[in-house]
Amino acid sequence: MTKEKINIEGLLEELEAIIEIMEDDNLNIEKSLSSYERGIGLVKEAQKKLTEIEKKVQILSKDDQLENFDPDD
Repeated sequence: MTKEKINIEGLLEELEAIIEIMEDDNLNIEKSLSSYERGIGLVKEAQKKLTEIEKKVQILSKDDQLENFDPDD
């Protein structure tokens, strides 16, 4: 498993936990705002990591063109 995969999976797991917390009707406004801010930060971090991975794949692909993946090949 690559470091990127672990980090992205960890980010998504934390984001899912935040969503569960925010779905609690008894959550006060301060905790809701704090959870929302953390969630937005996690989304931005995950997007950045995915963009970095995409750039690496493009560099490794010939002519910077991604080829379509056909699972039947």
